[in-house]
Amino acid sequence: MSTRTDSLSRAGALVRYNAILRLRDPSQLISYLITPMIFMVLFQPLYVKALGTGAVEAVTGQLVMFSVFAMAIVGNAIFVEREWRTWDRLRASRAARAELLIGKAIPVFVVLLVQQGVLIVYGWLVVGMPFPVSPGLVFGAMCLWGFMLLAMGAALSTVVRSRGDLIVAVDLGAITISSLGGSLLPVSLMPSWAQAIAPFSPGYWGLSLIRAAMAGNAEAMLRPALIVLGIGLATGAFATYRLAHGWGRSHLL
Repeated sequence: MSTRTDSLSRAGALVRYNAILRLRDPSQLISYLITPMIFMVLFQPLYVKALGTGAVEAVTGQLVMFSVFAMAIVGNAIFVEREWRTWDRLRASRAARAELLIGKAIPVFVVLLVQQGVLIVYGWLVVGMPFPVSPGLVFGAMCLWGFMLLAMGAALSTVVRSRGDLIVAVDLGAITISSLGGSLLPVSLMPSWAQAIAPFSPGYWGLSLIRAAMAGNAEAMLRPALIVLGIGLATGAFATYRLAHGWGRSHLL
């Protein structure tokens, strides 16, 4: 019992520490909130002309695109430990690997959920998107999508060698993943070659998952949910392996 209490205490301390780091540097989150809000308003008339309806497509498309950009927050959360030369010290502490990962993941996961939640409420109040049929399904979709982004961002942070590399990788990856997934332009309006490769983009399945959840269609959520979960588990396992075997150590910078 004492061992479990000590573990929870260490994990809680790490969560508080990482939450403070996130609160001290909210600039990325603010950027990934304000920019999609502007784009939602601008894109909504285009979707209306192209599809007859536009609010849901405009809101969910920008939500997915800028939540992919938010992988930079995830990557920075781990990379900053390497940059400050503190990751090795954390690894050498009494905290278990699971405690380190939980302490790092929970605050960032909350940030991702807050970003998505704020954008959905904004889309409902300002852009004219209908209120979700089942808020519970939307929350579940947000959790799955956020988990996948968390895992992908963590994996990316163990591969890049500098903060500049991280920013470039996130920017290029976000544009590619989200645009091929249908965030900027409906897949049905893309060139045939783009339609053929769209299902290979994680953004395609994330967008399908969130739009199915917005419509309250649990059956349509099943396949994209499994694929999003699978991508998250695979990239999360890769990130865990790299960190556990020293690939995130400070001397690799």
